[in-house]
Amino acid sequence: MRTLFAALIFCLPATAQAHEIWIERDGTGPARVYLGEPGEPMPSGGDTEFAKLKTPRILSQPNAILTRRTGFLETNLPAGDVRAWDDTVFAPWGPDGGKEGVVYYARAGRAEPLAKLLLELAPVTANGSRFVLTRAGKPMPGTAVALYAPDRSKIELTTDAAGMIETGIGKPGRHLLVATAKENGPIAFPDGVAQTVYRITTTSYVVQ
Repeated sequence: MRTLFAALIFCLPATAQAHEIWIERDGTGPARVYLGEPGEPMPSGGDTEFAKLKTPRILSQPNAILTRRTGFLETNLPAGDVRAWDDTVFAPWGPDGGKEGVVYYARAGRAEPLAKLLLELAPVTANGSRFVLTRAGKPMPGTAVALYAPDRSKIELTTDAAGMIETGIGKPGRHLLVATAKENGPIAFPDGVAQTVYRITTTSYVVQ
């Protein structure tokens, strides 16, 4: 599964390789939406592709006002887990008839033991260390999941027969889970049609 995960990532164009969208939130403070490479230190001015992150949709808060900061978008939201998705960051690429596209999904928090995004890593129990990866509500067994620790080190996991992974308690600080699913189309994007889509989902949570 490690080889499969690497193959999926390197099928993306150079500008999209290893990029994810993720959300960070501290307590009930503002939510911060990032585009970048979670395993690398964030450049002082933000990721070089950050300008392409323009209008992520905040689930259940369609009228949320996003303010552009250095390296992230910020918005004030009601207390609770935050979810967003975006299919506009990178336009479909490749030759006509064989274009590829990417859709990003992101979640911050693990208070709600349920999934609401099309592709999501959700806690099995509130604030637990066990997560289930689902696509349209159905578990995805045998799928690679990357776990980034607060020091940016990466652990590679694989979902079990029930689509679950166990992360352990972990060190204090922010942790980030990443999973990718590849699907065949055609699938319509705002900037064209893709015959292949990569769906990338992230879930961030804080260990006290």
